[in-house]
Amino acid sequence: MNMRDQFQANGAALLRGLNFARRGNATLPWIAIILLFAAGTAAATTNDLSDAQIQGRRLAQQLCNARPVESITNTGVLKIRDAQKRWLEIPVRFQITAGRADSPGWEACYETTGTNNHWLLTISHFANQPNHYRLVKPDGAADLTGNETAIPFAGSDFWIADFGLEFLFWPEQKILKKEFHKNCACAVLESTNPHPAMNGYARVVSWIDEESGSVIEARACDNSDKPLKDFNLKSLAKVNGHWRVEAVIMDNVQTGTRTRLEFDDFSATNALNPTADSSKK
Repeated sequence: MNMRDQFQANGAALLRGLNFARRGNATLPWIAIILLFAAGTAAATTNDLSDAQIQGRRLAQQLCNARPVESITNTGVLKIRDAQKRWLEIPVRFQITAGRADSPGWEACYETTGTNNHWLLTISHFANQPNHYRLVKPDGAADLTGNETAIPFAGSDFWIADFGLEFLFWPEQKILKKEFHKNCACAVLESTNPHPAMNGYARVVSWIDEESGSVIEARACDNSDKPLKDFNLKSLAKVNGHWRVEAVIMDNVQTGTRTRLEFDDFSATNALNPTADSSKK
C-alpha cells in the first residue's frame, strides 16, 4: 500500500487522533491563525453533536487559541487586479507582537504605507474570546465585531475578517474528511455562519495542513451557497526548520478580481497564518 492509500485507509483513526496542540510560533496570522468553544459560544452540548462536529470545534478552538512565541515585522505589497485586468500595488507593513509569557493575548497589525490612502488594522487576540478589531482609515476609525468585519481592507479582495480567520470563531464547525491536498495531509474543516451578513460568508471549507497547522486553502460561499472567495497559499515550505510562505492569493470568483499579497522577506512570517507551529524539525 502506498503512502496516499495508507493515509486514506486510516482516515477515521487520524480523525480521532487529530492534534494541533503544539501550534504556537510567529510563523505563518490569514490570515491570523487559531476542546470546545468557550462557554456560551456553543449552540449545543457535546451530547448533541456528532464526532465530526466535536472534532471540528476542537480543531477550530485550538487554532484560535494558538499564539506566536516571538514578535516579528515584515513588509510586502498588495497587488490588486480589478475586473478589467488592471493592476494596483499598495505597499504594506505587518507586525506581530507576541506579548509577555504571562500576557492574556497578542496583537497583529496590518498597515498600508507609501500612500495617501492610509489604513491601519489592529487585531487583538485573546484565548477563548472573540478577536477585537480596530480599523483606522482615511474617513475615520471604528471598532468592529462579527459581521462588521466583512468589508475590504484598502480596496483589496481581503476582508478584515480574513486577517483574523473569523470563520474559525463561528459556533458550527465540522471535519468533513481527511485527504491529501496540494501534496499535504490535511483536515478538511467546514465552518458555517448561523447569521451571515448580506453578501458575506455563510460557509467556509478550509484545508488545514496537519504538519504546519496552516490553512493552505479556504473556499467561501455566500448565503445562497454560491462560491464567493477562494484563498490560497503560494510556496509553503520549511526554511531552516521554520514554515514560510512566499505569498497569499485571494480570488473573488463573483467579481473576477484578485489580490496577491507578497512578502518582501520570504523567510519572515506569513501575514495571514502567523501562529502555525515552526518548532517541528
